[in-house]
Amino acid sequence: MTMSVEPPRLYPTLRYRNAAKMIDWLGEAFGFAVHARYGEGDIVHHAELTFGSSMIMLGTARDDKFGQMIGAPGPGGGRSIYVAVDDADAAYARAKKAGAEILEELTDRDYGSREFICRDPEGNVWSFGTYWPKADEPAS
Repeated sequence: MTMSVEPPRLYPTLRYRNAAKMIDWLGEAFGFAVHARYGEGDIVHHAELTFGSSMIMLGTARDDKFGQMIGAPGPGGGRSIYVAVDDADAAYARAKKAGAEILEELTDRDYGSREFICRDPEGNVWSFGTYWPKADEPAS
């Protein structure tokens, strides 16, 4: 019996003032791996970073039509990504060592997740936790 797995359909996309530097930082702090990177020098036109079977896309902030739609990086709010992990304590230690700004320390939620919240150097908010909703499982 052949089992097929559908690839992800959602790809959070971020813009950074210094995307080249952030690619390295996201690898160090959160464990992302570079899947693809296009650009010249410090300008990243498009990059794809993987985390397990998931992927984010990012690029250097620019004043083109798409950049005007999504706005500039920074603490303006509304930008957050949740990452499901097996070991929140290890993810926390790695992020803290890399200099992530910890917004909420490790905590155990009443729904069973162990998690923390941090901010990357350009203002995006990242939550890491052991709660892992899976699209192929029925809701309870």
